[in-house]
Amino acid sequence: MDKVVDLKEAIKDIRDGDTLMIGGFMANGAPEKLIDALIDHGVKDITLISTDTGLVTTGSGKLIARKLIKKLYASHIGTNKETGRQMNEGETEVILVPQGTLAERIRAGGYGLGGFLTETGVGTLVEEGKQKITVDGVEYLLETPLKADYALIHAAKADRNGNLVYRGSTNNFSNVMASAAKVTIVEADEVVENGDLDPNTVHTPGVFVNRVVDGGALNG
Repeated sequence: MDKVVDLKEAIKDIRDGDTLMIGGFMANGAPEKLIDALIDHGVKDITLISTDTGLVTTGSGKLIARKLIKKLYASHIGTNKETGRQMNEGETEVILVPQGTLAERIRAGGYGLGGFLTETGVGTLVEEGKQKITVDGVEYLLETPLKADYALIHAAKADRNGNLVYRGSTNNFSNVMASAAKVTIVEADEVVENGDLDPNTVHTPGVFVNRVVDGGALNG
């Protein structure tokens, strides 16, 4: 199945109020062209799940700067002062989640788990409103899955079936996010023909990917 589509086609059915996962860490590995297309598309009131919000001018921070985010799940927001301002002013609901917990909540959503137990956050503000479970005398928090309507991620290479290869640390959250969304949309630096990727180098199998945009072609 050929999953390569043009940029506008890739994001055309994203609607106001949808929940989006966007890959990238400090905007490293963020799908910048997909984010720009999303801004042009004009959607708002998004629930965003992202490890951080980059900077005002990079990554998902561009959505924050334009006040398109209604609710945010993130590990830290310190590199984007606008995120902090909107949180403090009550303009955007921000839910801070420890980074490992965020990754595992997304993984739980992607792999059909009902949640997982962690000691992280016990005895802190993180535990508020969460169920506690004691196992062998140790108290844990039950962390529930996170899922999304769409995941927007970046890859170094993709074939036309949607098999993905990441470069170095650009992988970050992209691999787990691809599994936890109803529709996964990929911006690839390079699109190759089916069979050109060594199966041993594939990080995300095409079964998790719905649409691929050839980002390299957009540069031309």
